Amino acid sequence: MLDHLVYAGPDLADAVARVTALTGVTPVPGGRHAGLGTANHLADLGAGGYLEVIGPDPEQPDPDGPRPFGIDDLTEPALVAWAVRTPDIDATIAAARARGFDPGDPMAMSRETGDGETLRWRLTPPSLPGTLRPFLIDWGSTPHPTTRNLPSLPLLMVTGTHPDPASVRTATDALGLELLVRRADKAGLTAALRTPEGRQVALS
Repeated sequence: MLDHLVYAGPDLADAVARVTALTGVTPVPGGRHAGLGTANHLADLGAGGYLEVIGPDPEQPDPDGPRPFGIDDLTEPALVAWAVRTPDIDATIAAARARGFDPGDPMAMSRETGDGETLRWRLTPPSLPGTLRPFLIDWGSTPHPTTRNLPSLPLLMVTGTHPDPASVRTATDALGLELLVRRADKAGLTAALRTPEGRQVALS
């Protein structure tokens, strides 16, 4: 099932402001990814999923390596990736590899919340913009972010565009997922969201 959508940008405050201007909903601070040089804000998409708005953390020094999701190369915010939740990431990876798709090896990560709590999870390497291939996440015993008090921004649909839709289907079929992908010159994701006033808007 969908765990979260990743909306990344070169300036976190600007990315949050763009979501607010589009939807009327302001994602709330989630926490900092120590050592990665990033922080995030969150909104609840419903059905157990959430929107992660992520960008450079001005209170952290530049990391030793590149920030995830190609953040260092972005010139403006974009919906760059989607994560799929699994209760057993090792078994899911093994099954996907048997079907011809390698999600990569899992790694342990953590995030410090504003109230001092540390959330821990395991995930496969985060997707880079333009691939549309999902990455996997396993929260283990950590309470899911949607159990916290997040502002509501209901997700209606996610679709994609890609020059080679079959390359995306290789991944989604191996994971037992479905994503409508239309052929286009540029790869991208678009999320249809419902605002508090009942309007439908597109975040891409």
